[in-house]
Amino acid sequence: MAKSKKIAKKTFFDVKAPITSAKISLYASSLEELDGKIITLDLTRSLRGKSFELKLKVKKDQDSLTSEPIGLELMGSYIRKMIRGGTDYVEDSFKVESKDGLVIVKPFMITRKKVSRGVRNKIREATKKHLESHIKTRTTKELFNEVITNKIQKDLSLKIKKIYPLALCELRTLKIVEEKK
Repeated sequence: MAKSKKIAKKTFFDVKAPITSAKISLYASSLEELDGKIITLDLTRSLRGKSFELKLKVKKDQDSLTSEPIGLELMGSYIRKMIRGGTDYVEDSFKVESKDGLVIVKPFMITRKKVSRGVRNKIREATKKHLESHIKTRTTKELFNEVITNKIQKDLSLKIKKIYPLALCELRTLKIVEEKK
């Protein structure tokens, strides 16, 4: 007679996500099994159609689970929907030190009309300068909150408007590369 393996009973565990109001429940046999797990949340409904995808890492605190953001990405379908004929787009990618870690930032802007390469470069340089100075004074949690509430994008758009008016100003990607202890 073959011995049967003991199968642990699985249940739902609630995960606290202070950055969003979403209720998250994960299915597992123990809290330890969920420690370090990565969750992907679609924020499209809560942000009225702006397709953000938030990645959270689950951490175990004594007898509860909390989650911290590790990445935020604007979906490609949203970007394709926003680009229309007769416009140009400006994008960039760079690493910046925040107060508590190193983050990758990828801004994405769409101009209202076609513009010259010189104007696009000016927009790119001004964006990088503004974002670097802004991010250095913030923690990563503050950054994720500001991107979700559209605060960074609004400030950036007002700054870039002096160079050339934009149809769209977004941060396509915000990822934590490494954390300082």
